[in-house]
Amino acid sequence: MTALVEIAGSQFVVAENDMIVVPLLAGNPDDTVQFTNILATVEGDASRIGAPYISGSVSAKILEHGKGDKILVFKKKRRKGYQKMNGHRQKFTKIQITNVSIA
Repeated sequence: MTALVEIAGSQFVVAENDMIVVPLLAGNPDDTVQFTNILATVEGDASRIGAPYISGSVSAKILEHGKGDKILVFKKKRRKGYQKMNGHRQKFTKIQITNVSIA
């Protein structure tokens, strides 16, 4: 069974034993988190679409927290002598989906 789940404001297609990288979540490694915002599910030929959500939950285990690659932001205005370099590293959480249950 696969499910379309809303996690931290983004949508992810998940199935059991998948490892995905999501925006930073609260919790420590080896903690279990529950997601209840399930938008759609597909099992074989049958599919269900929520209006707006389907009742059920997706359980996941937090594997690690980290920082992504550096993203550079360069701003320039031609003929004005204005240049500005900036950058940041986005924080993320790596999780493993342990259970997908639909009521």
